[in-house]
Amino acid sequence: MKVIVTGGAGFIGSNIVDRLLADGHKVICIDNESAECNNSFYWNENAENYKYDICDYEKIYHLFKGVDTVFHLAAEARIQTTINNPLLAFKTNILGTANILQASKENNVKRVIYSTTSSYYGKKNTLPNVETQAEDCLNPYSVSKVSGDKIMKMYYELYGIETISLRYFNVYGKNEPIKGQYAPVIGLFLKQKRNNEPLTVVGDGLQRRDFTNVEDVVNANILAMNCTLDSYGEVFNVGCGKNYSILEIAEMISDDIVFIPPRLGEARETLSDTSKINKAMGWYPKISLDQWIKEQIN
Repeated sequence: MKVIVTGGAGFIGSNIVDRLLADGHKVICIDNESAECNNSFYWNENAENYKYDICDYEKIYHLFKGVDTVFHLAAEARIQTTINNPLLAFKTNILGTANILQASKENNVKRVIYSTTSSYYGKKNTLPNVETQAEDCLNPYSVSKVSGDKIMKMYYELYGIETISLRYFNVYGKNEPIKGQYAPVIGLFLKQKRNNEPLTVVGDGLQRRDFTNVEDVVNANILAMNCTLDSYGEVFNVGCGKNYSILEIAEMISDDIVFIPPRLGEARETLSDTSKINKAMGWYPKISLDQWIKEQIN
């Protein structure tokens, strides 16, 4: 197939690009290198690479000609940075997503797979989180990404594009961002350990998260590209169905821990129910967080 990956030089996107190329697909990668938490960007030289902004419709439009599937990952993707700059989050995550879908529509792209967020569930929903629960958006990031969910559904219902939204719980693994205080926690903790620094635990550290390895997330995307569904415009949880406290994660890595002030706009606990994607696509997580951390430390 000929595919596009937006955000393809970033964390999850670069892993998807590498897998698609290994599987023999032709890959177009679009990324503007704007992610502040990325210590580096991961351009695969075997892809057709463009340092473009997805908000620039005229610049990206022609890249969609002859494309079969689009993986849309480009986003303002950190909760705290979107709290600091909500307008940029709304522009990138709402207008940018609309641009991707409109360019797909105009160029007769068959399928668009969207990377969305478990921050949809917020604080008010009971655990485990299932796709039918009501949205509870606590910050500009979740509001803007959930708007993308709705745009995806609309483009399927109005225009017939086969859209699939994958709702990730906390993702960790290869190419994880480690720059700055808002980088994802596992990569940040491992960096602090390597630098002989104390691990910075936010708040009391008892907030719990469902962590998913990026290789499992890549597998979910590949299955979404190849599957046949009864209907599209749907959202699927991608998580492990097990959660850990941030303090538990820190203690797996180091006993040198300090506590820093709590943050606004974050849920206390997340836990996925993945029965929908299990049944529809045959996806199950395979990588154990405990074992993966042990391997990184060793």
